[in-house]
Amino acid sequence: MRRVLVATAAGLAACSLTAGCTVANTSHGGYDPNTLRIVLPQEPPTLEPCESSLTSTGVVVRSNITEPLIERDPQTGDLLPLLATGWHQTAPDRWTFDVRQGVTFSDGTPFTAADAAFSIDRAVNSDLQCNVDGYVFGDDVLDVSAPDDKTVVVGTPKPDPILPLRISFVEIVPKTTSMTQKVREPIGTGPYAIERWDYGQNLVLARNDRYWGKKPDFARAEYKWRSEGSVRAAMVVNDEADIGTSVGPEDGAGELGVPFPNNETTALRITATEAPLDDIRIRHAINYSVNRTGIVKAIYRGLGEPASQLIPEGVVGYNKDLQLWPYDPDKAKQLVDEARADGVPVDRQIRLIGRNSQFPGVTETVEVIQNELSKIGLNVKIEMMDTAAQLQYQLQPFPAGAGPFIALIMHGNQAGDAAFSVDQYMRSDGAQSAYGTPAFDKKIEAAGELTGQQRQDAYAKIFADEPDEIGQFAYIAHMTGVLAKSPRVDYQPDSATGDEMRVSQMTFAADRTDKQ
Repeated sequence: MRRVLVATAAGLAACSLTAGCTVANTSHGGYDPNTLRIVLPQEPPTLEPCESSLTSTGVVVRSNITEPLIERDPQTGDLLPLLATGWHQTAPDRWTFDVRQGVTFSDGTPFTAADAAFSIDRAVNSDLQCNVDGYVFGDDVLDVSAPDDKTVVVGTPKPDPILPLRISFVEIVPKTTSMTQKVREPIGTGPYAIERWDYGQNLVLARNDRYWGKKPDFARAEYKWRSEGSVRAAMVVNDEADIGTSVGPEDGAGELGVPFPNNETTALRITATEAPLDDIRIRHAINYSVNRTGIVKAIYRGLGEPASQLIPEGVVGYNKDLQLWPYDPDKAKQLVDEARADGVPVDRQIRLIGRNSQFPGVTETVEVIQNELSKIGLNVKIEMMDTAAQLQYQLQPFPAGAGPFIALIMHGNQAGDAAFSVDQYMRSDGAQSAYGTPAFDKKIEAAGELTGQQRQDAYAKIFADEPDEIGQFAYIAHMTGVLAKSPRVDYQPDSATGDEMRVSQMTFAADRTDKQ
């Protein structure tokens, strides 16, 4: 059980340069009530917009600092206009987007179609190796142009029925942004702009008074980070923070803890290219050794559902007929013994790589899995890493000489379509895939060209076939998130909150008397 630590009192926030100075008094505990105080599990590694599909980056940058042309409603799945007012397909391999007029970037530069075309080209076609490229576009090269200030035209190598959905992942930046280097502190059109980033300490966003949309309630958002969930919960309970993310049920948030379906699935991704993991019997043994139901019950305190596939219900391609892989340690040990008898080097050390603060209970999850794998005769060593180090084993190409390793992943499909999961995690050349075959790649490619019920059925079959044809994963759970929230803030987290937490959706509670 983690100790509940009492965090130090938050310092007096600086007066807002954009919204005027509010005098803090004792009734506000010594802080500016117009500053929203958010505590995260870790400092964002970067705010580069083309890396916004990484949770630790997107939770700050997406739709706060920068915005896409289109946004997806996490409740309905509908695509809604944002920096684009409309879009239509003009050919099987070509889409046209109408760009919103009268928008400026936070530095005062007018936003035009040229900026939108540049942003798509930069994220997808450049050599920056943006995460959104492999995650969303599968390294396809797009033909992007802006024939006038109001129009963007995007051509695809082959017909793509969900291109507008993919475009919703591209955050828009000015055309003056570097095309050869990633930026740490971007300029965008969002409701907030970066005021200061004291690396290792805090990050402050200030309300963008040039914003084209509705003015958000809070003049500022101040982000801090604490690795322990109990500390994040205590900061909210003790009125030192307003929002604490990724809080576990045991962390002490009490009635201030708000559970929500966060659309994330945890799994073991098995690198099947080196012995002993290149033997499918070993990969199946790993699956038999994972006590999914026990992990959800004991470690996650029932907040989650044991998983049989990479996507949760509600995503196109979810296979409702798939059963959980049975927990059978005896069967697992039998498979390991069979492989050993055939000369497979089952005693070779396997690295089990996890990420610190990835989700509540991550360390306990890794320890339980390592213990179970040891019992069936595998030699497994735990390696917990920070985000930057773990990304080397999350994204291809993996480090040379990495040896056999299993990565604990947490995948969120916020787009609502299986393409965004299988393209990156199951294609042999997927950005976050550790194994695949040409034959299975063809199945994935064929599914991506379909629409309607045919698309649903094709992806459902991929999830049914993958365990025996590829066997790259041992799924653990579809997760439920918990957010600690101050009574002074009105906010209802949804399935997108884990990846993009919009400060503009956070408002003063109804009984506030000090609104400005």
